[in-house]
Amino acid sequence: MKTTLVSKENNEAKFAMEFTAEEFDAAVDAAYKKSRGEFRINGFRKGKAPRSIIEKHYGEGIFFEDAINNMFRDHYVGAIEELGLDVIDSPDADFSEIGHGKPMTMTMTVKLFPIVDVKDYMGVEVDQYESVVMDSEIDNHLESLQKRNARMVSVDREAQNDDTVILDYAGFVGEEQFEGGTAERQELKLGSGSFIPGFEEQLVGAKAGDKVDVKVTFPEEYHAADLAGKDAVFHCEIHEVKEEQLPELDDDFAMDVSEYDTLEELKEKTREDILKTKDETSVNAAKDALVNKVTEANDVEVPATLVEEEIDNMANELDQNMRMQGLSFEQYLQFTGKDMAGFREDVREDAEKRAATRIVLRSIAAAENMEVTEEDIDAEMQKLADAYGMELDNVKSALAGSMEMFKKDILTTKVIDMLYDNAKISKVSALAPETEEVEKPEEAAEEE
Repeated sequence: MKTTLVSKENNEAKFAMEFTAEEFDAAVDAAYKKSRGEFRINGFRKGKAPRSIIEKHYGEGIFFEDAINNMFRDHYVGAIEELGLDVIDSPDADFSEIGHGKPMTMTMTVKLFPIVDVKDYMGVEVDQYESVVMDSEIDNHLESLQKRNARMVSVDREAQNDDTVILDYAGFVGEEQFEGGTAERQELKLGSGSFIPGFEEQLVGAKAGDKVDVKVTFPEEYHAADLAGKDAVFHCEIHEVKEEQLPELDDDFAMDVSEYDTLEELKEKTREDILKTKDETSVNAAKDALVNKVTEANDVEVPATLVEEEIDNMANELDQNMRMQGLSFEQYLQFTGKDMAGFREDVREDAEKRAATRIVLRSIAAAENMEVTEEDIDAEMQKLADAYGMELDNVKSALAGSMEMFKKDILTTKVIDMLYDNAKISKVSALAPETEEVEKPEEAAEEE
């Protein structure tokens, strides 16, 4: 098969896939072998009639349509990849005269991903928040470290909210003990809301050795239908009351939870980490604002095919997010009272914006002659390997089937980085005016 580009202009291309007479006849023969079992000819067992007999009976073109469909399926994708065409819709096809012993040409007319003239994309003015780390943010991080390293200690006092009690209990409805309502040495954090409403509150004030009858009413919507809405009593025996004790914030704590020898070193590293995260967030927010400005400054006509493709992408993204939360996309639609058609209409406007942004960024890449190099690909693969703790070869294998999409993502990132590098960035404060003077660490240092 030979592929030839006929024309390419106005976001449309025409190309030809030329097959020899031998290639066409081989495709016809393959179609015959695949479908001959469907034909019953007098004098032959079903599926055993020669091709020539079937063609004589039904016409010589009986297998042509299947042969052409199979040739298209087997060669179309390779042809557009060979010609470097980014096709966004199904092709219109014309065919040369078809017959036994004749070469066959498929001439395809395809719509291409639109490349447009983009204006005013260099030197765009955009605000970027200055990154400031509050002392309270460092304190909150250290407090979370304390809690992660807390220990539970038995105390000889009445139980309070946030204490953990160790207890036995047995549940009864009337005089009858119900199944699943019994436990021994169960740990329960008071105030956690993990037991039936009203249960935990009645254990506040109890001490080790106490026996307490906890009276509750099961919720009407309780999962066990035989208990829903019923009054019950749990006979409880408290074995132990424990409180959470936090480690002291000192140099010993810093050495226990980090590689640093002093609390001040840990605080400084915490400040650096928070600042780095905030810087990344600030830059990304500025890039998003920059891309939005450039897109809004260019009135792009978005093909309907791209809008539908974006809606499909948004549905797939939501489906993946739902599955990570243990839900299905169908359950999401039920919860929101939508059907698939309603979902598609709800997200259509956002999909149009996303598609317009893709067109603008790809068009800028074309205008600037930007391409993805092997070095770019290797660098991005290494980032993925580092981020997910994978071997580089495993990353390459995982991406083998989606390399074109991977390259497009890299190109998009390169364009956005180029726009950011050439933008006019104005740093603005992320803090309210009355807090700026107090909270900026560099100003506090100057006052000292």
